[in-house]
Amino acid sequence: MQTGMKNALITVLLATTLRLIFARYTGLGIDESYMVAASHQFAASYFDHPLASWWLELGSRWVFGSADPIVVRLPFIILSAVSSWLLYLLTTRLYGARAGFWAVVAYNISPVFSLAFGCWVLPDGPLDASLLAAAYALSRALGVADGEAEPEARWWAAAGFFAGLAMLSKYSAALVLLGAVFVLLTDPLARTQLRRLAPWGAGVLAVLMFTPVLYWNARHGWQSFGYQSGRALGLRLHPLAPLSIWGGEALFVLPWLWVPMMGLLLGALRRGPRERRGWMLSCLAILPVVLFSLVGIWSSTRILYHWATPGYLLLLPMLGHWAAGWHPRWRNAVAVFSALLLTSAALLIAAEVTYGIIPNSAIPAKPGKSPLLQVVNWDSLAPEIPPGIDAVAALRWYDAGKIGYALRGTATVVTVFGPEPHEFGNAAPPSSLLGKNILLIAMPGNAAKIGALYAPYFKTLQPGPTLTVMDHGQLLLAIPTFTGTDLLSAPQ
Repeated sequence: MQTGMKNALITVLLATTLRLIFARYTGLGIDESYMVAASHQFAASYFDHPLASWWLELGSRWVFGSADPIVVRLPFIILSAVSSWLLYLLTTRLYGARAGFWAVVAYNISPVFSLAFGCWVLPDGPLDASLLAAAYALSRALGVADGEAEPEARWWAAAGFFAGLAMLSKYSAALVLLGAVFVLLTDPLARTQLRRLAPWGAGVLAVLMFTPVLYWNARHGWQSFGYQSGRALGLRLHPLAPLSIWGGEALFVLPWLWVPMMGLLLGALRRGPRERRGWMLSCLAILPVVLFSLVGIWSSTRILYHWATPGYLLLLPMLGHWAAGWHPRWRNAVAVFSALLLTSAALLIAAEVTYGIIPNSAIPAKPGKSPLLQVVNWDSLAPEIPPGIDAVAALRWYDAGKIGYALRGTATVVTVFGPEPHEFGNAAPPSSLLGKNILLIAMPGNAAKIGALYAPYFKTLQPGPTLTVMDHGQLLLAIPTFTGTDLLSAPQ
């Protein structure tokens, strides 16, 4: 076994071990709790994202008969190891085995790739694996490699298949796939492939694989497409948004990885198609890296920093090649420091969630404001649900997610009253709960005003128990409630 391959395998095994520990000893985050709580069956698609991530956690729950954090996160941990290896294969083909090893190191020391996408129940895990597989297949189909290589037409089917999987993972995959089309149009050697049926067949295959999502959206009033496309709308003018967005993305990736990646991207674009490896990677990466920062100039929606990460993922092979030729002492020191920083942070969070090693006085947050609310499960409130309750109704989808996950294994339904129910609007619409007794979550805002607003929808609405989210004896959150009997009509 080559040294580069051996070292890459060791890196993947060590990183996977850390992810398993982190997954076992931390609670589900807000988005994770929401996905697990709102998904009850396999469907052709879902409100927020296509089917891949939802099916993965549902499948794991079905296989193991549990919804514990380690269970629902396990498919994503496995996929992170797969992504690491696909990255090694892609980078080795383009730049050699040493570059492949350093690309794997960069992937596994980056917080957003290693822990967030490599562990959590998010659509980005299957997206990353699918995009890397599609990029590798594309490099084989186009004959892009380190040195002379012939195009291999049989790889077009694989490129189309993995492109379809990427689209079934997250809609932003389309930005990378548009970059692949641009490669075909601008690379003179790649352009000759358009005279063949194979690349057209790959495109048809990807579209056919995406048809379940189209069918689901057509059946649900195009709600998912409308929600995601609506994020680009708004009237807010913020001309400096790209700088703040790129700054946030740099923190997520790691600043000392982000800066050289941006330099490598600009250099590859400047050289153009004559350097086929960098041109292919830069074309695949450019739209996610640039588009979301530009949308931030006018969008009234807050741009989340992880949206652009598919672009940075496709820049990692160039970063691995650059790192392989960098000064060994500085390169190794940066890699070790980054790995220790990430490992220490992950283990500290896991130790705090599991054992409460930080004294309560060391967490300067009032009840309801503690950062621990995002990394601990709200299981302490489950026994406080009064008898005779058929459903719990929150006013925000993310509160419903945390509460719903705390009530896993019970017969209590969780729904959302309000204009943004997300997937809860499909899984448990308020209209399906007419005549039921409901515990209304009276937050955020003034509890008395919430009670007055929703009282007309019930036969009776009375103050209910205060639910508490506790962590090692510390009160993190007190939740006021109302007990409603006989829901008369669905709140709008």
